Amino acid sequence: MEHCCPRYHQAVELIGKRWSGAILAVLIDADRPLRFSELAHAVPQLSDRLLSERLKELEAHGLVLRHCSDDSPRVAYELTGKGRELAPAIAELKAWAQRWMREGEPEFVHAAKPSPDARD
Repeated sequence: MEHCCPRYHQAVELIGKRWSGAILAVLIDADRPLRFSELAHAVPQLSDRLLSERLKELEAHGLVLRHCSDDSPRVAYELTGKGRELAPAIAELKAWAQRWMREGEPEFVHAAKPSPDARD
């Protein structure tokens, strides 16, 4: 049996941290940098404190770039190239979620009959 790759584990822990995946998905779908208030509106139930914390973490890992305007107090956020490279993985996860997850419920949906060699 192979051991779990430490880099894979680190990546899953980063993007799988509560709200991080949702923030990344919103930024991936955005066609421009988003202001803090736009991100807060796009991810309901996420507190401003936690949004700020997650954005700082994603910025520290090089996934998000924070833009400060010299002539305005507005701050905007966008993905870096490193962050944009997550788009295919996030798209696949979204597709998987549509097939297998029910909104608001932690249980899996049995949308398709598992193959006989599938493990539980």
